[in-house]
Amino acid sequence: MNPAARHAQLCREIAELDHAYYVLDAPKTSDRAYDALFDELRRLEAAQPELVHAGSPTQRVGGAPREGVTKVEHEHAMFSLDNTYDEAAVREFDRRVRDGLRTGSVVHYVAEPKLDGASLSVVYDRGQLVLGATRGDGRVGEEITPNVRTIRGLPLTIDDPRRMTLRGEVVIYKRDLATINQTRIARGEEPFANPRNAAAGSLRLLDTREAAERPLRVLFYELVDRYYATHHEALAAIRTLGLPTHGLHRVCDSLDTLLAFIAEFDLRRSQLPYETDGVVVKVDELAQRDLLGATARFPRWAIAYKYAAERVTTVVRAIECDLGRTGAITPVAVLDPVTVSGSVVSRASLHNSDYVADKDVRVADTVVIEKAGEVIPQVVSVDVGKRPPGTQPWQPPTQCPSCGHAVVRVADEAALRCPNASCPGRLEALLFYFTRRSGMDVDRLGESLIKQLVDTKLLRDVADIFALPEKRESLLALPRMGDKSCENLLASIEEAKRGRTFSQLLTALGIPLLGSVAASTVAGRYRNLRALLERPVEALRDELAEIHGIGPKMIDSLCAYLADPTQRAILEKLLQLGVVANEPEPEPVVTSGPLYGSSFCVTGVLTRPREAVHEQIRAAGGEVLDRVKKGTTYLVIGDKVGDTKLKAAKKQGAQIITEAELDALLQRDMRSS
Repeated sequence: MNPAARHAQLCREIAELDHAYYVLDAPKTSDRAYDALFDELRRLEAAQPELVHAGSPTQRVGGAPREGVTKVEHEHAMFSLDNTYDEAAVREFDRRVRDGLRTGSVVHYVAEPKLDGASLSVVYDRGQLVLGATRGDGRVGEEITPNVRTIRGLPLTIDDPRRMTLRGEVVIYKRDLATINQTRIARGEEPFANPRNAAAGSLRLLDTREAAERPLRVLFYELVDRYYATHHEALAAIRTLGLPTHGLHRVCDSLDTLLAFIAEFDLRRSQLPYETDGVVVKVDELAQRDLLGATARFPRWAIAYKYAAERVTTVVRAIECDLGRTGAITPVAVLDPVTVSGSVVSRASLHNSDYVADKDVRVADTVVIEKAGEVIPQVVSVDVGKRPPGTQPWQPPTQCPSCGHAVVRVADEAALRCPNASCPGRLEALLFYFTRRSGMDVDRLGESLIKQLVDTKLLRDVADIFALPEKRESLLALPRMGDKSCENLLASIEEAKRGRTFSQLLTALGIPLLGSVAASTVAGRYRNLRALLERPVEALRDELAEIHGIGPKMIDSLCAYLADPTQRAILEKLLQLGVVANEPEPEPVVTSGPLYGSSFCVTGVLTRPREAVHEQIRAAGGEVLDRVKKGTTYLVIGDKVGDTKLKAAKKQGAQIITEAELDALLQRDMRSS
């Protein structure tokens, strides 16, 4: 057999063995036999490099480390799902769906596992894997194609030339996590808390060779492109192409069938090799999804039913106090380590001193804990019957645990606070908040390093972060700070200095009552920090009062912050250190063009991505609607259009046109009309 033919045969055999092992969980050969085939492929490619191509299994092993993170805008937004925790809420969801559709519509749901991993978007084009990206904020994620290519069960090529965007969840099997953690412990590294954290961390590794060593698997649950009329048909097509799916979905033709599946799945999900925490319910017919549309955050055609949080008992060994960026002091129970909802918990929130007194939580008590929303561990109750003799009620602190300043209790607040603006503990908490991904996104600056930098006076406020590049020698003198770590930190700081928006900066500052939504609104009005600082506070107060969504308490808080000489000096220092945080200009509203004054709803399978069609319509002055409603001018149809939108178009008087007819409208010159 000639080398090219043997190479093609080896690629096929190894791909089939990978599919059997990683997707079907049914190995077809021994590790020794698999390794022998892989070694032969490597030798063949080393002898004849021209045979190497993107689809070869050898290209999964990873190459040189990536230099940094590249942002990518999703062609289609990755929505979050609204959550519910009881049967009544599922019934209410069903009622809303039926109310949102034509009276008498038959509704089928697809129920499937809610996978507990890391969300992933993958794009194939002309049969080739061309893009892998994290969810990010739903509209912009991180481009991680090299790491995605290392996932063994994911085909690098598929037998379908169409451009396909798929959503999936990257998971690590529970048994594989145990093996990974044994290796990490042997190396002196911290074990991963749960499979979700391990999967998410692996996807974002800059060194693809390290990512290739992790036993990642991906399970697809959505085909974004409208090539099929129903979701269950799309799932079947995904599986036919050899792409991995969970394969556990069920089409439900009634609410009772749906509720029965939810109850049934709860009983058997613990036997699955990967973690799940609920069931995702989706309207099956895609045309009905179009009619239902979406809110700013959630699609109206889907919901996630989450099972009741797991509750376990453990013993309180101490009650400590955490200090937040605003000076709020939060009591925390230090516990005997226990596994809850897939991760080891050794600390749980007690919220505030009133909560501790109400529950009467004491050191040495046996307590019940759960994860609130499956995320934050909290103490739910105390088993007083197991309380040892001699325990004493917990006494709230009278002094700040960080600086020793007397604590205060603000009227109408449950929290105790440290009022000392120079408190190092408050500064550490603010720095951590400032550098998180939702804020200025300064990578490599974790809690332990922040504490070192505060202790050594290298950081006295948030602006000092951007002065660190001038203090390289002082950084290198810190324990466990090597040349490479220092370079990575400084590169991240430089990227944050010029690559963040004004709304990110405003959010990161942690101004009381000014969350990310309000920060974005204010940033949209003033565009940058200099423009905001130049406004007199009283004039600013009047201007803010005219902005929809900015209430009186927000205005008072922001104006007080800007009037504070200490805070104002920090903001000025940010500008002096070169922090450039401009808010992008909104896209201009088109008020002319061949489609100006007309509205369009687009449905069916088209010859180009639907978002590209939407952009053309908007650029030509037209309005794009997510469903046919009163006043809709045109319904643009492609192949495989459901009856629902066609009937809606006829009912509302919308003109039904083809993609070719739309193109003719786009080319129309208004001057000749």
